[in-house]
Amino acid sequence: MSENKELDLANNFVNNTNRNIFLTGKAGTGKTTFLHKLKMNSLKRIVIVAPTGVAAINAKGVTIHSFFQLPFGPILPNDDLNSSGGFNRKFGKTKINIIKSLDLLIIDEISMVRADVLDGIDKTLRRYRNKNLVFGGVQVLMIGDLQQLSPVVKDNEWHILKPFYNNAFFFSSLAYQQCNPISVELKHIYRQDNPLFINILNEIRTNTLSQNSADELNKRYNPNFEPKEDEGYISLTTHNNKAEYTNKTKLEKLKGKSKTYKAKVEGKFPEFSYPNKESLLLKVGSQVMFVKNDSSVDKRYFNGKIGKVILLDKDEVVVKCPDDEFNIITKPEVWENINYAVDKDTKAISENKIGSFTQIPLRLAWSITIHKSQGLTFEKAIIDSEGAFAHGQTYVALSRCKSLEGLVLKSKINSSQIISDTNVINFNLEVEKNQPDESILQQSKTHFQLSLISEIFDFYQFLYPTNRLLDIYYKNRGSFQGNIEDPLTSIKDCVASLLKVANGFRAQLLEISEGSTAPETSDEIQARFIKALAYYKKQLDSNIIEVYKTFNFTTDNKTLDSDFNKQLDALEELMGVKQLYFSNLNSGFSIKLFLELRAKSVFLTKEKPKTPRKTVIDGTTNVELFEILRALRNTIAEREDLVHFQIFTQKSLYEMCETLPTNQTELLNVNGFGKTRVSKYGDEIIKIIRDYCEENDIEMSTGKAIFEEAKPKRKKGDTKETSLQIFKAGKSIDQIAFERDLNVNTIFGHLASFIPSGEVKITDLISEKHYKELKEIIPKQTFENLSDLKSKIASKYSYGEIRLVLDAISK
Repeated sequence: MSENKELDLANNFVNNTNRNIFLTGKAGTGKTTFLHKLKMNSLKRIVIVAPTGVAAINAKGVTIHSFFQLPFGPILPNDDLNSSGGFNRKFGKTKINIIKSLDLLIIDEISMVRADVLDGIDKTLRRYRNKNLVFGGVQVLMIGDLQQLSPVVKDNEWHILKPFYNNAFFFSSLAYQQCNPISVELKHIYRQDNPLFINILNEIRTNTLSQNSADELNKRYNPNFEPKEDEGYISLTTHNNKAEYTNKTKLEKLKGKSKTYKAKVEGKFPEFSYPNKESLLLKVGSQVMFVKNDSSVDKRYFNGKIGKVILLDKDEVVVKCPDDEFNIITKPEVWENINYAVDKDTKAISENKIGSFTQIPLRLAWSITIHKSQGLTFEKAIIDSEGAFAHGQTYVALSRCKSLEGLVLKSKINSSQIISDTNVINFNLEVEKNQPDESILQQSKTHFQLSLISEIFDFYQFLYPTNRLLDIYYKNRGSFQGNIEDPLTSIKDCVASLLKVANGFRAQLLEISEGSTAPETSDEIQARFIKALAYYKKQLDSNIIEVYKTFNFTTDNKTLDSDFNKQLDALEELMGVKQLYFSNLNSGFSIKLFLELRAKSVFLTKEKPKTPRKTVIDGTTNVELFEILRALRNTIAEREDLVHFQIFTQKSLYEMCETLPTNQTELLNVNGFGKTRVSKYGDEIIKIIRDYCEENDIEMSTGKAIFEEAKPKRKKGDTKETSLQIFKAGKSIDQIAFERDLNVNTIFGHLASFIPSGEVKITDLISEKHYKELKEIIPKQTFENLSDLKSKIASKYSYGEIRLVLDAISK
């Protein structure tokens, strides 16, 4: 096939451009072979779909409806990517990841795909990819012959679809009209080599059968023809009941016992996808057809080969074919039903076997329907096209034959048997007139590479999450605390500047590439690319990532918190993607490397363990107190069955950490605290603040409470010594805290102050195991403060333990 210029052209367009392609060609031009070779050799991430179960199994793909989860009824076109009415199905994460990382979608047997189904595919891809691009930006290869099988549309369905589409064929879809496709028609016919027969088939194909061709064809007319037993003729008929009746009658006439071979069906393999009969009834003398290519190295048979059964054994059938000097021992073959998954290690789109159908690859073949002969090749065939009822049936039947000499007509061929759709004929004429050439290929290659380079330097997607964050903040300013506006505004300004630079850079590359080689092989473009990459990387690091590190926020509103974190996740993902590109492409632009990186980027952030996003506690010097009071708030909220901010607000939390109220009078002065709240929760709050002050030797006021006298201030100086003496007496930290009516953290702090003098060892306060683990973990972390460090390591380690080990390491 390497000498076939149309196949080479198609291969080039698929692998080296992002053009959407309709690959067509007469029967026997190698479309199926091209598909399988492409799947084996392409560097792109591929998914193959087909309109029917059998077509999907033959193409080694999946059905359109199962992959895209489309409804079976009409799909009305509209702009809503999340419309309901059975269309808005929930997709699993794996399916979404496959779609997001997909480079090429192959649709086999496109002639059978209805226009609304192709629009449904477009809508689904836009939903999970780029909503502004046809097919979401995925390249689509559509393979099929419109003169063969056509879409099945019921009258009631067409009544619904007719207002939106000129006809039911895929080329009438909105997506096809918008996707700027190129069409490649394969010209070289591998099945037939007789120019006369090829010319006759072409005339039938285009509904222009001349009288001379009809006369030549009808020389094969022989209504009373009865083949001899060993000649290997197969009869093609229009209706299934005719074929079934012929096979049943012929089988019954054979003497001898029949044997039934039961298929073995494992896993998921729906009945409508069965590639052969589940119960295969055969006798010695049966005329059979192979329904699969030989999977062994011998390649003794192919799909469509005719022979006769000469022996039936338990697990095998021996077949003799005309002109073969050997017998074929036929054993069960396996057809696999797959779905697509993502390989855990390589992240490649992989095929998972979800079911199998194992059966002897034979079927009775005295007769077969024209429909089921699709894609097969016969040496000898008897054709009865009388009663042809569908577009293309006569052409399909005749084109199955390798030669005129092997053809017998049971009925004469005339114009009444040649049913062709004028929409198809007109469309095919346009396809034939507009075949792309090498110059269009070169332009498309250049455009493809420039579009990939533009994608690398495009920061437009940064605008939405940044603007959304600012919008949420401006509308709910009173509900947020933290450094929010300045870093986001700075990032937005940087993005706007990078977008302007990108426009200029794109214009430069267009000018350089005009009339020259593709960007990947242009020294000048590669030099500019490397220079641009260095500039963009510096801008990303300095003016986006570093600025983002100064961003922090907190809010009591769970809805706002969720919205904020969703947009921050998106922004972080975008930064991660750009870092991935800029770090790996610094040696120059490479299509292969970029496609690998783009696929990897889909899974980049999903692999990183989620750590709590930094909240605003930098605004207070009393970080530990902040955390303790926040924990108290959550405890009280759970106990009282209230929302946490009903206990006290975030603003109140910050104010308490700054003013350190140690009696009820001072707590009343804190924003958000009234008499009711102080009477309910004041004692617990004040106790924690007083303990914190004692632990850190912070002076406390002696003001009186409103409801009760404030507790007399403890004497300083000897309180730590007291805790030490009780500890030496053998009591635990919890026991000391209970005895002294102090917080556990306070006692822990008292005892820790004696570590430098050697009176208390670290392992008296922290287990040997935690001590060793933290000595290993902490040096590997980058952190801004104790709370930041705490958020990055396992929750089993307390603040006190972390601080102890941190102090020990720093000495």
